[in-house]
Amino acid sequence: MDQLIFGFRCYLAFLWAFLVPAVSLAQSYTVAVVPQFPAVEIHRSWTPLLAHLSAQTGFELKLVTSASIPEFERSFQAGQPDLVFLNPYHMVMASRSQQYAPLVRESKDLLAGIVVVRVDSPAKNLSDLSQQTIAYPAPNAFGASLYIRSLLAEQKIPSQANYVKTHSNAYRHVIAGQAAAAGGIRSTLDRELPEVRAQLRVLFETPAVAPHPLAAHPRVAETHRKALREAWLALSQSDTGVALLKAVQMSNPIAADYKRDYAPLERLRLEQFAVVEGTAP
Repeated sequence: MDQLIFGFRCYLAFLWAFLVPAVSLAQSYTVAVVPQFPAVEIHRSWTPLLAHLSAQTGFELKLVTSASIPEFERSFQAGQPDLVFLNPYHMVMASRSQQYAPLVRESKDLLAGIVVVRVDSPAKNLSDLSQQTIAYPAPNAFGASLYIRSLLAEQKIPSQANYVKTHSNAYRHVIAGQAAAAGGIRSTLDRELPEVRAQLRVLFETPAVAPHPLAAHPRVAETHRKALREAWLALSQSDTGVALLKAVQMSNPIAADYKRDYAPLERLRLEQFAVVEGTAP
């Protein structure tokens, strides 16, 4: 019953994007979303939310998508999008390269990477993946790749990485027998079809960290940052707003703070496992 109610609320939220009056807004900002999912799914989740926030704030929020995570990384490191929804280590990269600042994040569901195998896999722990192929969405996907690869290296477990662009692709590589395991995160696995989840088993889960934030480039006016943050946080006070937030994996938002939430990741020295554009993964 809860799933039916949630589905109905999401349907109403999607219709909202087309019911908001067409108005000429004085200011517009682009919003780039990390491509964990296919572009059509990102549009379905984010378009109603951005339409609602545009109506609430008085400035237009326009969704832009990238074909792959490396393309997404190039865009924010060049400072192209005004606002970005990105993973925790991307937040560190974006702060260093362009001084993006986080505005809001999920408060309850901390981010942890997972390693999944086929449900009938003989693997019992990470060491059983030694010398095996592991599918990842992209080299610098934080929970689904970067963090996992750093832990494998720490435990001296050699493996072959295969980067397949999205979390969905990584899971399906395992099901098809093209990889012994895949890196992902719990929320993307939970959003897969039941028949996909039924064929996979979580072998390992990383320690949890603060999850994906929405961050703003310095050119976004401080008054607009404040208005957007307040409008986003206010969504949790209504059923329609909760449905919009749940669709983008931020059901319980709080104000984000770089020093508190993401600066600690700098101490993990994950840059030694990150792939710089132009080098081989």
